[in-house]
Amino acid sequence: MRESESATFNVPPTSSLLAVAGPLVATLAMVGLSTVLGLRLAFWGTSAVDLLYIPAVLAAATIFGLRQGFFAALSSALAYNFFFTEPVHTFRISRPGDLVTVAILFLVALVTSQLAARMRSQARAAEVHAARNATIAGLARRLLSCSSREEIGGVACLELSRLFESNAVLVCGQSQPVIISAEPGKARLTPLDLAAASWVIESGEPSGGQAGVGVAEWIFHPVRSRLAVVAAMGLARDNEATMFREEQLPLLSNLLDQVALALERERLESEMRGVMELRERDRLRDALLSSVGHDLRTPLTSIIAAAGQLRGSDGDAALIETVIGEAAKLERYITNLLDMARIDAGAVRLKTEAVDLVDAVSAALRDLQKTLLGHPIEVSLPEGLPLVTTDPHLLHHCLINLLDNAGRHSEASAPIHVVAREQAGDVLLSIEDGGGAFVDGPPTPFETFSQFQGSDRTGGTGLGLAIVKGFSAALGIEATAHRREPRGATFVLRFPAGMTMSGHEVIDAE
Repeated sequence: MRESESATFNVPPTSSLLAVAGPLVATLAMVGLSTVLGLRLAFWGTSAVDLLYIPAVLAAATIFGLRQGFFAALSSALAYNFFFTEPVHTFRISRPGDLVTVAILFLVALVTSQLAARMRSQARAAEVHAARNATIAGLARRLLSCSSREEIGGVACLELSRLFESNAVLVCGQSQPVIISAEPGKARLTPLDLAAASWVIESGEPSGGQAGVGVAEWIFHPVRSRLAVVAAMGLARDNEATMFREEQLPLLSNLLDQVALALERERLESEMRGVMELRERDRLRDALLSSVGHDLRTPLTSIIAAAGQLRGSDGDAALIETVIGEAAKLERYITNLLDMARIDAGAVRLKTEAVDLVDAVSAALRDLQKTLLGHPIEVSLPEGLPLVTTDPHLLHHCLINLLDNAGRHSEASAPIHVVAREQAGDVLLSIEDGGGAFVDGPPTPFETFSQFQGSDRTGGTGLGLAIVKGFSAALGIEATAHRREPRGATFVLRFPAGMTMSGHEVIDAE
């Protein structure tokens, strides 16, 4: 029993014996064939018989590798010595010339076997590279037809699962990782696995062996684009601890690069679709504003003119004034829409000059007499207030919208204060109303179509204060809003010191 066990332990399996003995037998057969051919041709002389062994050495090295090529070279030298050098059928050499011939035959066969083995190795490497490139190209071709992250993840997980005989999952998102796709579909990630995926996306390093993430069931690899890590590819096997051989890692890296390119392409396509939607929306908006500007303002102007001519007639005076007032308000809304379109399009053109704020405030109050009717207007503009260098037309629009907003949101008979003062070289122009602005939350009055209690959304288009913000930014003026206690709001236009000039500076400039 003990001898049987020892014999069983020392004897290799049959498959291993065949793997080792097969190339040896084939190599000896080729050397033997060369020897037989040499014996057949020996009657012509033995001077060229040694060349017959070169094809056998080449064949052995090319088919079986360098080790068998060396064995073929040694076998050929011994066979030539045994059968063709004096004395024959011995390994002794009596003539120095034969010794040189055997030595040269061995060296030539050895060099030839090395060259053939190197060619075989290069051919195999080329085959491996060609197969890898074909695999990468196949994945890239399949990813090219995908139009969403889910489709990209599905193709990538299926292909990697097939190539590496493992489960695969694609995870996106750093702070909140989300499974995009998995193969098989029932694959699930534990919180520890998700933490490992998040760490990989954040650090750009593969998981496995790092502190805090090394015990996760999945091994995650970063899917890296040119700018950042866009996802993590997780791979796991059900019954094997070792995932990859060292030579498989370059292929995996190249495949993940293709996945990253596909995800980046999908992101850019999504952004491009958004840009196209914005362009189409802008085109429709421009068409609508053009229609409003040209098709509505002309009849509206005619209505205002006709209603003005009815003043003093036998008609109802109050009704006529109502028509004129509402038509003027509608015209102002249309002007606001067109001005907002100019701001968004960056088409605001400045024509600056020295402006007296007293005159600017007076002009705005005069244009809003009907809107501000019933509200006491208290104007406090000190003497000697510096002039400001600005565009008078745009400043007029800002003041009109601020005063109109104050008039519509102040309580009945509540006063409106217009105050100007100097502060550290700047000029501050404030408009204070007595409305209920900013009572129920933080102030966001300058947003387009802003909706909050006390905003100009009530009874208006929601554009007035946004126009103030846009025009003031174009003019270089800072526009801010503050709460007033106990009620109301204060809107402030701050003209920086660089925009102010004294009366003497105006005279000198002239």
